[in-house]
Amino acid sequence: MSTTTDFEKIKLILSDVDGVLTDGGISFDNNGVESKQFHIKDGLGIKMWQRAGFRFGILTARTSHIVKVRSAELGIDIVRQGFESKLPTAETLAQSMNLSLEEVCYIGDDLTDLPVIRAVGLGVAVADAVSELLSAADLVTQKAGGKGAVRELIEQILRSTGRWDDLVQQYYSG
Repeated sequence: MSTTTDFEKIKLILSDVDGVLTDGGISFDNNGVESKQFHIKDGLGIKMWQRAGFRFGILTARTSHIVKVRSAELGIDIVRQGFESKLPTAETLAQSMNLSLEEVCYIGDDLTDLPVIRAVGLGVAVADAVSELLSAADLVTQKAGGKGAVRELIEQILRSTGRWDDLVQQYYSG
């Protein structure tokens, strides 16, 4: 799947967190407080996707306070944490938004993402995903997780559907 017509169907992007929006590393301080590093370009990509009129959501197996903080900062109101079995949650989300799974894109990196990758209209694996995901994905990013892979995906969809240039214009007049 890589044609403009295929990209035109996508109305919702769902993303894993660890290994996709981050590089997969998790740090804890001496008080047990978790920290993650998010790529700033992914954040702007998400904002541009939203400005284009689309929805972005988080669907992750782990539960982390910092994911709530980052999601709030980016205006992401679809945040589902603690779901190792992700496909039923993705199906419920799509149904609640009156979308078919064909209108959903999911980006992941590991085995818990495999059922969703196989079921949605556009299944995407980051460049450093496990081999099973790389084989099952419709699209594989050039960038690794936590290194701008989500931005790369969003930019590719928006460019392919003729929406990117209009969104970028606001930065020229800035």
